[in-house]
Amino acid sequence: MKPTVIIYLLFSLFVLVLSWEEQSAKAVATLHQEISAEEAIRLRILGNSDAIGDQAVKRAIRDQVNEAISEWAVELDSVEEAKDVISSNLSAIEEIVAEELERAGLEQTYHVEFTDVQFPTKLYGNLVYPAGVYDAVLITLGEGKGENWWCVLFPPLCFLEMANGEAVESAQDTGSESEQEEEAEDEVEVAFFVVELFSSLFDRIFSSEQA
Repeated sequence: MKPTVIIYLLFSLFVLVLSWEEQSAKAVATLHQEISAEEAIRLRILGNSDAIGDQAVKRAIRDQVNEAISEWAVELDSVEEAKDVISSNLSAIEEIVAEELERAGLEQTYHVEFTDVQFPTKLYGNLVYPAGVYDAVLITLGEGKGENWWCVLFPPLCFLEMANGEAVESAQDTGSESEQEEEAEDEVEVAFFVVELFSSLFDRIFSSEQA
């Protein structure tokens, strides 16, 4: 086979691979819908510590707060209405926290606020909530140094997060950054491999011609 034919075939194969990767990326993108921070209200609970008692009361508060807010927001159609309802019921959320702490026999300070909170990227089915600042109910128990838990209060998706278990911000963020770094490294390795492959083939072709 002539060297020019080999070069043409290799180039065609390279173009096909690039085209396939592009189409795959587009297909994956169409399967997911990205939700902006303006369309959601979220919940974050910071546990006092990782002690069993602190984590148990955190989960109890999570369940009670989610149940209460779900009842308030069941007939709401817009995120603005949900903001008004939630912000006007912060005292009720504080009562829930106080009752659960008392029931658990824990003397902890706590703080409940409706404010801007930073969240990492989260996927719920085909819905993607990108990393960013969201309006959220932030509940800090004691020192707030334990594993934290988050979900989407409006539209209500907390039940999905409950099924998935705990979420730790530092682990999520680190994992996300690590995945991005690994992807970047993989792309670089592939690029170098392709360059080296073509260079090696060209060297062999030109060597054979000179021989």
